[in-house]
Amino acid sequence: MSLSPLNALSPLDGRYIAKVSPLRESFSEFGLIRLRLRIEVEWLKTLCAEPAIIDVPALSADTALLLDSLVAAFSESDAREVKDIETRTNHDVKALEYWLRQRLPDSEEARRVTELIHFACTSEDINNLCYALMVDHSRAQTMLPALDRVIDKLATLAHELADLSMLARTHGQAASPTSLGKEMANFAARLRRARRRLAGVRAIGKFNGAVGNYSAHLAAYPGIDWPALSRRFVERLGLEFNPYTTQIEPHDFLAEIFDAYAAINTTIVGLDRDVWGYISLGYFKQRTKPGEVGSSTMPHKVNPIDFENSEGNLGIANALLEHLSAKLPISRWQRDLSDSTVLRNVGVALGHTLLGWDSCLSGLTRVDANPIRLGEDLDQAWEVLAEPIQTVMRRYGVEQPYEQLKLLTRGRDGITRDALHAFIDTLQIPEAEKKRLRELTPSNYIGLAARLAREV
Repeated sequence: MSLSPLNALSPLDGRYIAKVSPLRESFSEFGLIRLRLRIEVEWLKTLCAEPAIIDVPALSADTALLLDSLVAAFSESDAREVKDIETRTNHDVKALEYWLRQRLPDSEEARRVTELIHFACTSEDINNLCYALMVDHSRAQTMLPALDRVIDKLATLAHELADLSMLARTHGQAASPTSLGKEMANFAARLRRARRRLAGVRAIGKFNGAVGNYSAHLAAYPGIDWPALSRRFVERLGLEFNPYTTQIEPHDFLAEIFDAYAAINTTIVGLDRDVWGYISLGYFKQRTKPGEVGSSTMPHKVNPIDFENSEGNLGIANALLEHLSAKLPISRWQRDLSDSTVLRNVGVALGHTLLGWDSCLSGLTRVDANPIRLGEDLDQAWEVLAEPIQTVMRRYGVEQPYEQLKLLTRGRDGITRDALHAFIDTLQIPEAEKKRLRELTPSNYIGLAARLAREV
């Protein structure tokens, strides 16, 4: 059976293949092999350009061009050849080394540089740089732009709905009103803060040999400042250099970045659930799509499936991200291989993250506020004005203001405008303050909500 979206084991390569395709360039097996080739070639070129390595002259222009073309033109057919070699070596990085050796021309120059391929490297020198570049590239090219689209949509909704009053609910019960725009602004502000955290994590790499001490390097060329050369090599790739490692880079920065992703996902799950609830209450209506159905038996249904899809995918993503951040910084002594298979699931975690973000955005683009329903709820909740009334009473020293309003409103049904106004008329406070309290309604008692929404 040939692999297709219909028979793929993972939904990321099946049902959702088109939605996560931007991540395949980085996190597919092909993407990993191609990055390994880039690292091997760049290291070979670095060594050949090092004056202290007197055994090998600088690469000729033709050989340098050949090496660069191998990276630029690396194809799936080339990757399959590497995988064929791996069936014999049972080692993926060594298989690539052999493949690269085979691609050098039969010339004196090539024979002189061949042994500098993978020189003094452990496979982890190659792999840690690959994963750092994968994570860094996908963050910049795919993940942050996707997150920005969610934040921008929330900010737009915050501005558009800034003045639209909404009955708030704390503990699920009627509470002081807010505005629908202000609730969107809250999430926009949280995600902007979380975005800064995600973007601020520096990707780190190491390149120091079998257990991090440059032992093989010095055995061959004791006169070279290998830490300085390695630092320059890693930093030219756009990564921060880690001089203190065992055989593996300890993955602390990966844990940091995965925790940042997980925190964003947790915030968006909260957004998914809130908007789902507002749809259930009728505060938002969902636009329908021609030809779409909401139920196989109930023709009237318009379900909030985008928010449900987002919540489900982000739950899977966070289960993986939390395992990644807990597992990867731990290695037995100088190295064990348990991180290798775990790292291959980074793309899976980010794939479900991307799906969750895109589904949430899709849902947000399909909702319209329902002012009539919002107004109905507010008109049935005059009891929420107990808060401003008792607070003004406190200002003027009226005894037991909280207790008086508690007796008047707590647990009582049908608190009306007239009942509150009658109570206000009895208060020993300035007439101007009574007038101001009588002008309050559940719809206009929203404090600075509209201003805050517009400023996000």
